[in-house]
Amino acid sequence: MINRALIDVFSEIAREKNVERSELGSILEQLFLYIIEKDRGENTNCSVIVNIDKGEIEIYAEKIIVDKLDDPVLEILLEDAQKEMPDEEFEIGDVFVEIIDPRIFGRRMINTAKQFFSQRIQDVEKHYIYEDYSQRIGEIVIGVVHQVQRDNIFINIEQAELRMPKSEQIQSERYRRGDTVRTVVKSVEVTPRGPEIIVSRSDNHFLFKLFEMEVPEIDDGIIEILAIARHPGNRAKIIVKSLDRRIDPVGACVGMRGSRIQAIVRELNNEKIDIINHSEQSEILISRALSPAKPIDLYIDDDREYCVALFNDNELEFAIGKGGINIKLASRVTGFKIDAFGKNEYERQEKNKATSLAEVPDFDKKIAKLLADNNVSVVSDLLNADEEQLLAIDGFDNETLETCFNVVQDFIERVEEEEEEDKIDIDEILADAGDLESEGIEQPEAGENESITEEKSKDNVKELSDENPEEPEDNTNESAVSIDDNSNEDSEEKMEENES
Repeated sequence: MINRALIDVFSEIAREKNVERSELGSILEQLFLYIIEKDRGENTNCSVIVNIDKGEIEIYAEKIIVDKLDDPVLEILLEDAQKEMPDEEFEIGDVFVEIIDPRIFGRRMINTAKQFFSQRIQDVEKHYIYEDYSQRIGEIVIGVVHQVQRDNIFINIEQAELRMPKSEQIQSERYRRGDTVRTVVKSVEVTPRGPEIIVSRSDNHFLFKLFEMEVPEIDDGIIEILAIARHPGNRAKIIVKSLDRRIDPVGACVGMRGSRIQAIVRELNNEKIDIINHSEQSEILISRALSPAKPIDLYIDDDREYCVALFNDNELEFAIGKGGINIKLASRVTGFKIDAFGKNEYERQEKNKATSLAEVPDFDKKIAKLLADNNVSVVSDLLNADEEQLLAIDGFDNETLETCFNVVQDFIERVEEEEEEDKIDIDEILADAGDLESEGIEQPEAGENESITEEKSKDNVKELSDENPEEPEDNTNESAVSIDDNSNEDSEEKMEENES
């Protein structure tokens, strides 16, 4: 009866900790072996059988029958064995099996048993957590923020504790204890303190799983996500491809009135998302990836996976993005290294690179002639030449090569600085003219004023038309959609303004 009551107590504890009955039997066997070792100092000759269903605990100890007792734990006298089992005939050297009643251990072993049992339950629980989450890597989980530290956020999900390092957080987000957080399981590691589960909100796979949850076509395999690049909390670019010609991948990801994409944007703290329709043609793909900016020209080297993108000078900053985010994300998502230039700046650099080495100031004429004899005659030839080929030229060494590169670089930088100074001088002259006008210096006659005003107005109109040229229709960016959480609100406000 006591065995049944004991097993019921342990079973109740096991149920609270979600420990299986089979695992509980193993723990109880280890528990009683541990108690025997603590009580007798030896348990190698003992065995424990636990039957959870019947509520039985049987403990046996095998002893050698001897005529002189040296070790009472491992040995038993012949007469004692006869007393225990009078119906059996024993001889010296036989094995006697003693049945141990669990009640003999008394209360002194209760605390020891409790401590051991609790530790084993915790070990089993940690093992279950590890087995569970090691199979859930890449899945989205929802938990409650338990503790907020400087470098880590600890999230609780039932009995498991998950850690989100600072590098895996969206930096613009602030977390408070009790907040419900959605994350993706990134890795599970075994440590001396138990399994360490790392979760993330900044990982690319988190964005992938959000799209998979919100867009049924992605979950069904009709639409594929080919590449993702993120600057968490700021901007993301994603390339999608439809395996069914009847389905527009961009439209499917955006959803009716942006319902699908808006749910993702809100989850990511208003992170802007550019959805790019895939194309086999690299120029179309890169042009879409640079959205919302529109390049006026692209120079692509598919073998080197390198691209030079030209923009109008007043759009260059917009194309690069704040902190270079837009151009960096476009490079990462397409796999091409992209360099962005303003049209005038690029033409100026190309002009400088087309300058003959003999015309470059401070460039040694003998070296220029030596290079020209080896088909290196202009600045671009020198910058693009292979160093090993240059060093193979007679009379050319590392020091000479370094000097040549420094002189050419100084020449390019000097030309750029001079052009900047010329531009500043013009601005200063215009500013001085405005100051003189305000100080009351003689104004031209009325007729002159009218003609000057008329000419200025024409110039202004011309400048405005130059700054905002009518852009030709370009279908390359039609499949690149930029979404943020305020897009619907902005459009509604603009409609109201137009109506008023």
